[in-house]
Formats: sequence, C-alpha cells, structure tokens
Amino acid sequence: MSFIDGFLVACFLFFVGSVLGWCLEVLFRRICTAKRWINPGFLTGPYLPLYGFGVVGLFGISLIPIETGMPWLDAILIILIMGVAMTLIEYIAGLIFIKGMKIKLWDYSDRWGNVQGIICPLFSFFWLLVSTFFYFVIDQPVIEAVAWFVHHIEFAFVVGIFFGVFFVDLGHSLNLSVRIRKFADEHGIVVHFEKLKESVAERREALKEKVSFVFPLKSLSELKEDLTQVIEKFSSKKDDDVKPPKP
Repeated sequence: MSFIDGFLVACFLFFVGSVLGWCLEVLFRRICTAKRWINPGFLTGPYLPLYGFGVVGLFGISLIPIETGMPWLDAILIILIMGVAMTLIEYIAGLIFIKGMKIKLWDYSDRWGNVQGIICPLFSFFWLLVSTFFYFVIDQPVIEAVAWFVHHIEFAFVVGIFFGVFFVDLGHSLNLSVRIRKFADEHGIVVHFEKLKESVAERREALKEKVSFVFPLKSLSELKEDLTQVIEKFSSKKDDDVKPPKP
C-alpha cells in the first residue's frame, strides 16, 4: 500500500470511528449518565475525534506481526497493546484539553485509582473489552471495509466532505474554547464541559425555553451568562471550592 493509499485509509477509518463513537456516546449518556439526549464531545457535529484516532490506532496495531508460536498468546499481547494504546490516547486528549483549554471533557475523579481524573482502571478495563471485541469481531469487517474503500476510491469524495465540515466545526469550537478559557482563567477553574451542557439544558427547561441538541450552548454571546449561572455545578479548583462570581 502506497503512502497516499495509507493516508486515505486512515482518513476513512477516522471518519467511520468518529461517527460511530459519537452514536455510542449519545446512547451512553441517554441510558447511563445524563438520562437525556446530550450532544457529546467538544465539537458540534456528529463525530468524536477520540474514537476516530482510536479506530485508526486499533487497526494499525492489529497489523503488527506478533508470532510467538502460540495463537492465544499472540491475541492476548495484541489486545493488551490495544488497551494500553486506547488509554494513552484518552490520557493525551484529556491532558491537552485541561492544560491547553481549561476544559475537562470527562471526569473520573471519583473513580478508584484515577490519574488526574483523566484515566482510571475501570475505563482502561472497558478499553480492553473494546479491544477484545475489535480483535475478535470487528477486525475482519474493518479489513474488508478498507479493501472496499481502496477499490472504490470515489468514496473519498464523501470522506472529503466530512473533513470539510469537520474543520469548519473545529474552527467554530476553538473559538468557543477561547471564550471558555478566558472565563476559566479569570476564575481559576477548569470547566467541566459535559456538566455545563447538562446544567444549561436543565436551566432552559426550567425557564420553558427550547433546548437545542445540536447547539446546547446556543450562542457565543450567551456563553458567559451560561458559565456564570452554573459555575458551582461544573467547575473545579485544585485547592479551594470555587464560589460563584459576585454580580
């Protein structure tokens, strides 16, 4: 496979993984956590880059030639590498947002053995389960999908449209992050992004206002008001409890 083919395959897998991961997270929040329909992640559109990078990583790891002479041991080693890789991707992504943007997209602080609230043994175990499922169930279909994509390269046009929308969305979301970081710096906090969206939805429902699934924060002009209203619910500070700002 040439470099160009490899790049296109990576883009294709990123596209598929990001969209399917978004669908999974929407259902997870509806059933297990928020108990409501919440648009997950930092971006507006139906995709989560964490899962996109994860699928690309899992596929690449599945191609590693490990031959110990014992197939069961080969499988265990590959799955362990996959699980560690997914945990590492999660940690790096979480650290980038916390340190660079003052935004916490998820919080495992109440989980045993957590590291900076970004990763924890429980969710690393879940990544191992995902890796096992990928290795034994999804890997072959993914290989077949990649083979189909390579032989139907015209589908790259669809992938191109996806990335066009993705980068426009990324620009909008980075603009949003600048506003959030400024607010976070002023108040010495790290913003819990998912709790922010949940709290805003609850407040708007209480005021009989329409809650937008696609744009849960409605507009940049109202962002500071949203942040101020729910600061006690979604923010955290290293030393002291965060108090709401004085009017």
